[in-house]
Amino acid sequence: MTAPRVIFLGGLGRSGTTLLERLLGALPAVAPLGEVVHLWARGVLADEPCGCGEAFGGCPFWREVGERAFGGWPAPLARRMLGLRHRVDRTRRIPFVGHPSLEEYVAGYRRVYTAAAEIAGARVVVDSSKHASLAFCLLSGGVDVHVVHVVRDPRAVAHAWRKTVERPEDGRPMTRWGPLRTCLHWTAQNLALDAYTGPVTRVRYEDLLADPRATLSRLAASLGLEASLGFLSGSTAWLGPAHTVSGNRLRFAVGPVELSRDDAWHDALPRAQQTLVAGLTWPLMVRYGYRGAAA
Repeated sequence: MTAPRVIFLGGLGRSGTTLLERLLGALPAVAPLGEVVHLWARGVLADEPCGCGEAFGGCPFWREVGERAFGGWPAPLARRMLGLRHRVDRTRRIPFVGHPSLEEYVAGYRRVYTAAAEIAGARVVVDSSKHASLAFCLLSGGVDVHVVHVVRDPRAVAHAWRKTVERPEDGRPMTRWGPLRTCLHWTAQNLALDAYTGPVTRVRYEDLLADPRATLSRLAASLGLEASLGFLSGSTAWLGPAHTVSGNRLRFAVGPVELSRDDAWHDALPRAQQTLVAGLTWPLMVRYGYRGAAA
């Protein structure tokens, strides 16, 4: 089996990676897989729904991926991968990514990517796992991976993390962060992705929503993909089902999806918190082109 190219969407959660993955997944010969880093816990062990609506264990696509890659999805394999992740795949380990267990850890992902590409008939797979540490692991393990660094205004991200949001899989409330914690994670992830030594293309969430066709055309050219954008009509994207193992509720969307920018943070995030976030993140805000009260 020949391993496919991997497009890895990196950035902090609530930055638009699920949306971008769905749009990339509509391009020819591209298979979106969701947040593969969570496949082991949320898919194999918890049997949460695939983006197609079926439980992971009942999804024909993922069942075939497991058979081809590992002869099935045994629980000990999932627990082993989670243990390896705890030892190998950590942000603090990025400068010392050469762990003795790195080869085994990356081999698990390579098998998933390869089997998924073959079953989907794709040349490229998209992994929206976000975490910079996994991107470094894959690169160091010899995977052909191109990072798409997804950036969003940290004030908008801070607003998104403070909201009460239900998990689409079970209705439980998702984790909430205050602005200080969001700033720390936003800065850490973006600095780590800025230090990535493999191929990388940066995309701003705001640019994607302002002009989806132009932004996707540029991104496809950078990634060597066919920019066949017939699924886009103005600010509407027509999406089919996707076999994604984790991500926000947009991964379940089928049919027309309106691509509209969420700028509610301008009014909903208290002014003092906007000032705090901007003050703590301003060097990277300037680097990414965010200035003043609007992006």
